[in-house]
Amino acid sequence: MTEAPDRARVHPVDERLPPAQLAAFGLQHVLAMYAGAVAVPLIVGGSLGLSPADLAYLITADLLICGVATLLQCVGWWRFGVRLPIMQGCTFAAVTPMVLIGQDGGLPAIYGAVIVTGLAIILLAPLFGRLLRFFPPLVTGTVILIIGLSLLPVAGEWSAGGVGAEDFGDPDNLALAAGVLVGVLLLQRYAPPFVARIAVLAGIVLGTLVAIPLGHTDFGGVGDADWIGISTPFHFGAPEFQLGAILSLLVVGLVIMTETTGDFIAVGELTGREVTPERLADGLRADGVSTLLGGVFNTFPYTAFAQNVGLVGMTRVRSRWVVAVAGGILVVLGLLPKLGAVVAAIPAPVLGGAGVVMFGTVAASGIRTLGKVDFGNGHNLAIVAVSVGVGMLPVGVPEIYAEFPDWFQTVMNSGISAGCVTAISLNLLFHHLPSRPRTAGGAGV
Repeated sequence: MTEAPDRARVHPVDERLPPAQLAAFGLQHVLAMYAGAVAVPLIVGGSLGLSPADLAYLITADLLICGVATLLQCVGWWRFGVRLPIMQGCTFAAVTPMVLIGQDGGLPAIYGAVIVTGLAIILLAPLFGRLLRFFPPLVTGTVILIIGLSLLPVAGEWSAGGVGAEDFGDPDNLALAAGVLVGVLLLQRYAPPFVARIAVLAGIVLGTLVAIPLGHTDFGGVGDADWIGISTPFHFGAPEFQLGAILSLLVVGLVIMTETTGDFIAVGELTGREVTPERLADGLRADGVSTLLGGVFNTFPYTAFAQNVGLVGMTRVRSRWVVAVAGGILVVLGLLPKLGAVVAAIPAPVLGGAGVVMFGTVAASGIRTLGKVDFGNGHNLAIVAVSVGVGMLPVGVPEIYAEFPDWFQTVMNSGISAGCVTAISLNLLFHHLPSRPRTAGGAGV
């Protein structure tokens, strides 16, 4: 008679769903982040002129460490892991500096800087955790809103065919994306509860099946891929520790910690589990360990993936064990390149249609959080307005900071980090720093 009350006390984040649901929801998370997960190694490796075989190696190494990092973040070990449904992937904030480092010193110089950055994040995690009081709903809601808005152009690029596609913008691509979007919405509205909760997965599968006879899929890479592939430490040579490269990626490390903090708080809001300073520090330590492993196992710095935050909000499935299963799937994909190639064959427009729903959900969650904020004094409205504006500048005008120093571009070229830094700074200005005393006549501003 005591089992039911015990189960009732289990927080939804810690709920262990039936195996079939764990697998379905976990696969849905993998499909939602796969394109973003492989994008960073593709961009960096392509910019450095790596061979197709080396590019394939980077991708499998990335998927493997994505899975390990996700498991560490969701399951946790000692003081490592936020223990929330958080997917991990390579950060886009590091792409530009890593390409510049690689063009000068090759992959060994990149990996040396990545290893030092991982160690720095681990050491700085407790300090960053104590800064949580500077992230009230005013800041977190603004950051979550910016995360969603800054991701929507990615969904648009996927819907049009994917960046660099020869048929980019073809009406057929947009029609396929629109069909997936409509399918996801119809499933959410009319399907049985379980199917409605995996509407994104079902929409992606149905969209891919429709795309096959239309010629939008290419499974040629599946036959070329190996069945088994294992990433070994320092495959591209021993790491080189160059001061300039290290300083450049240390700036990225601060950006990673800022973005990850916003994602943690967003998931905490969605799941109803408070992100305490201790929990934040544990999550940031896991980020550092994952980044350190990335430098050892031939991949790059890791952070929380914002696109999966939207999936948590949309499906209302809050169990961290679902995302842990997703991490296990990524490990398998990293060890079995042929399976990874099957997932990679999903057309970009299919992902784009699903992305519109997911990323829009993130933005809507930010608006919901901002609903707790008092906008009566005008200060808070200014903070949100300016922060969203600054965050959207690099999204709408990607070259706006092209003439600025590299360290400035590293921070400000990411709409998420630019908006987050602005929101934190303005919140400090208006709510934490001493205000100017009023004049004797009471006419102070």
